[in-house]
Amino acid sequence: MAARFGGRFSPGATDGGAGPTGAGPARPPARRGRAGARINVLFLMPVVFGMRAFFQEPLGLALDLGACAVLLLAAWLTREGLLAQEAYEARKVARRPAIPRKIFGSVLMGAGLALGGMGAGGLAAAIFAVLGAALHLAAFGLDPLRDKAAEGIDRFQADRVARAVAEAEQHLAAMTRAVRATGDRALVERVAAFQATARAMFRTVENDPRDLTAARKYLGVYILGARDAAVKFAGLSATRRDAGARADFVALLTDLESNFAARTQSLLANDREDLDIEIAVLRERLGRDGLRDTRH
Repeated sequence: MAARFGGRFSPGATDGGAGPTGAGPARPPARRGRAGARINVLFLMPVVFGMRAFFQEPLGLALDLGACAVLLLAAWLTREGLLAQEAYEARKVARRPAIPRKIFGSVLMGAGLALGGMGAGGLAAAIFAVLGAALHLAAFGLDPLRDKAAEGIDRFQADRVARAVAEAEQHLAAMTRAVRATGDRALVERVAAFQATARAMFRTVENDPRDLTAARKYLGVYILGARDAAVKFAGLSATRRDAGARADFVALLTDLESNFAARTQSLLANDREDLDIEIAVLRERLGRDGLRDTRH
């Protein structure tokens, strides 16, 4: 969605864009996604076969239309695979994608080109298939094939965190879709700011899965409640504009954002306290073993 430049004091701005501190919530810098120009080329390539199909005899028509459909599916799978890889790489604890979409995309790319090249003979079709699959793998690579866990973190705990974060991300995605349907750009930005604060908690829990117990209500009940509120507000906005309902929804986001930020700081403080205790215990053991304290 396109968004114009603006800020708190821009024309048409409202107080709803401010965060809990009144200065606006901090958001991570935007990153360029992997699914860019190369993916657009993949979606354009099947058009060539689709247009050529209607100038062929019946067999050629069927082969070219089949090639067009298979190549479109390959492009779609590749795009979804790149988005899944971005989400995987953004987290310190993550489960591998359930479906290796990019690998399937490369196989379908070879199959689609083979169908399109059948008119030139079986050998040409085989060459197109091998070259298409190989070039696709070279351009987009393989999917993540292993679960990812931070060093020193128990695998079972890491898996629990990955499941909880994945479920919370699904709720955030549903929330984004609902608010975008209202066409309210300022509200979309406000929701994105709240989600940035929520994801800061996700990253904190991923760094120390022991925090999951303290944060489970936030990753589950509160995120789910925010999603339900967004869906209901979007449904109301589809029938009529209600400034009061919008103000209540923005106030809810502000309250949630404040609580998420406070809980994240509390988790970080607890982690620091645990570190200080661990250091103190180690120094006590060093003292008992007759080793010198390097602080003095």
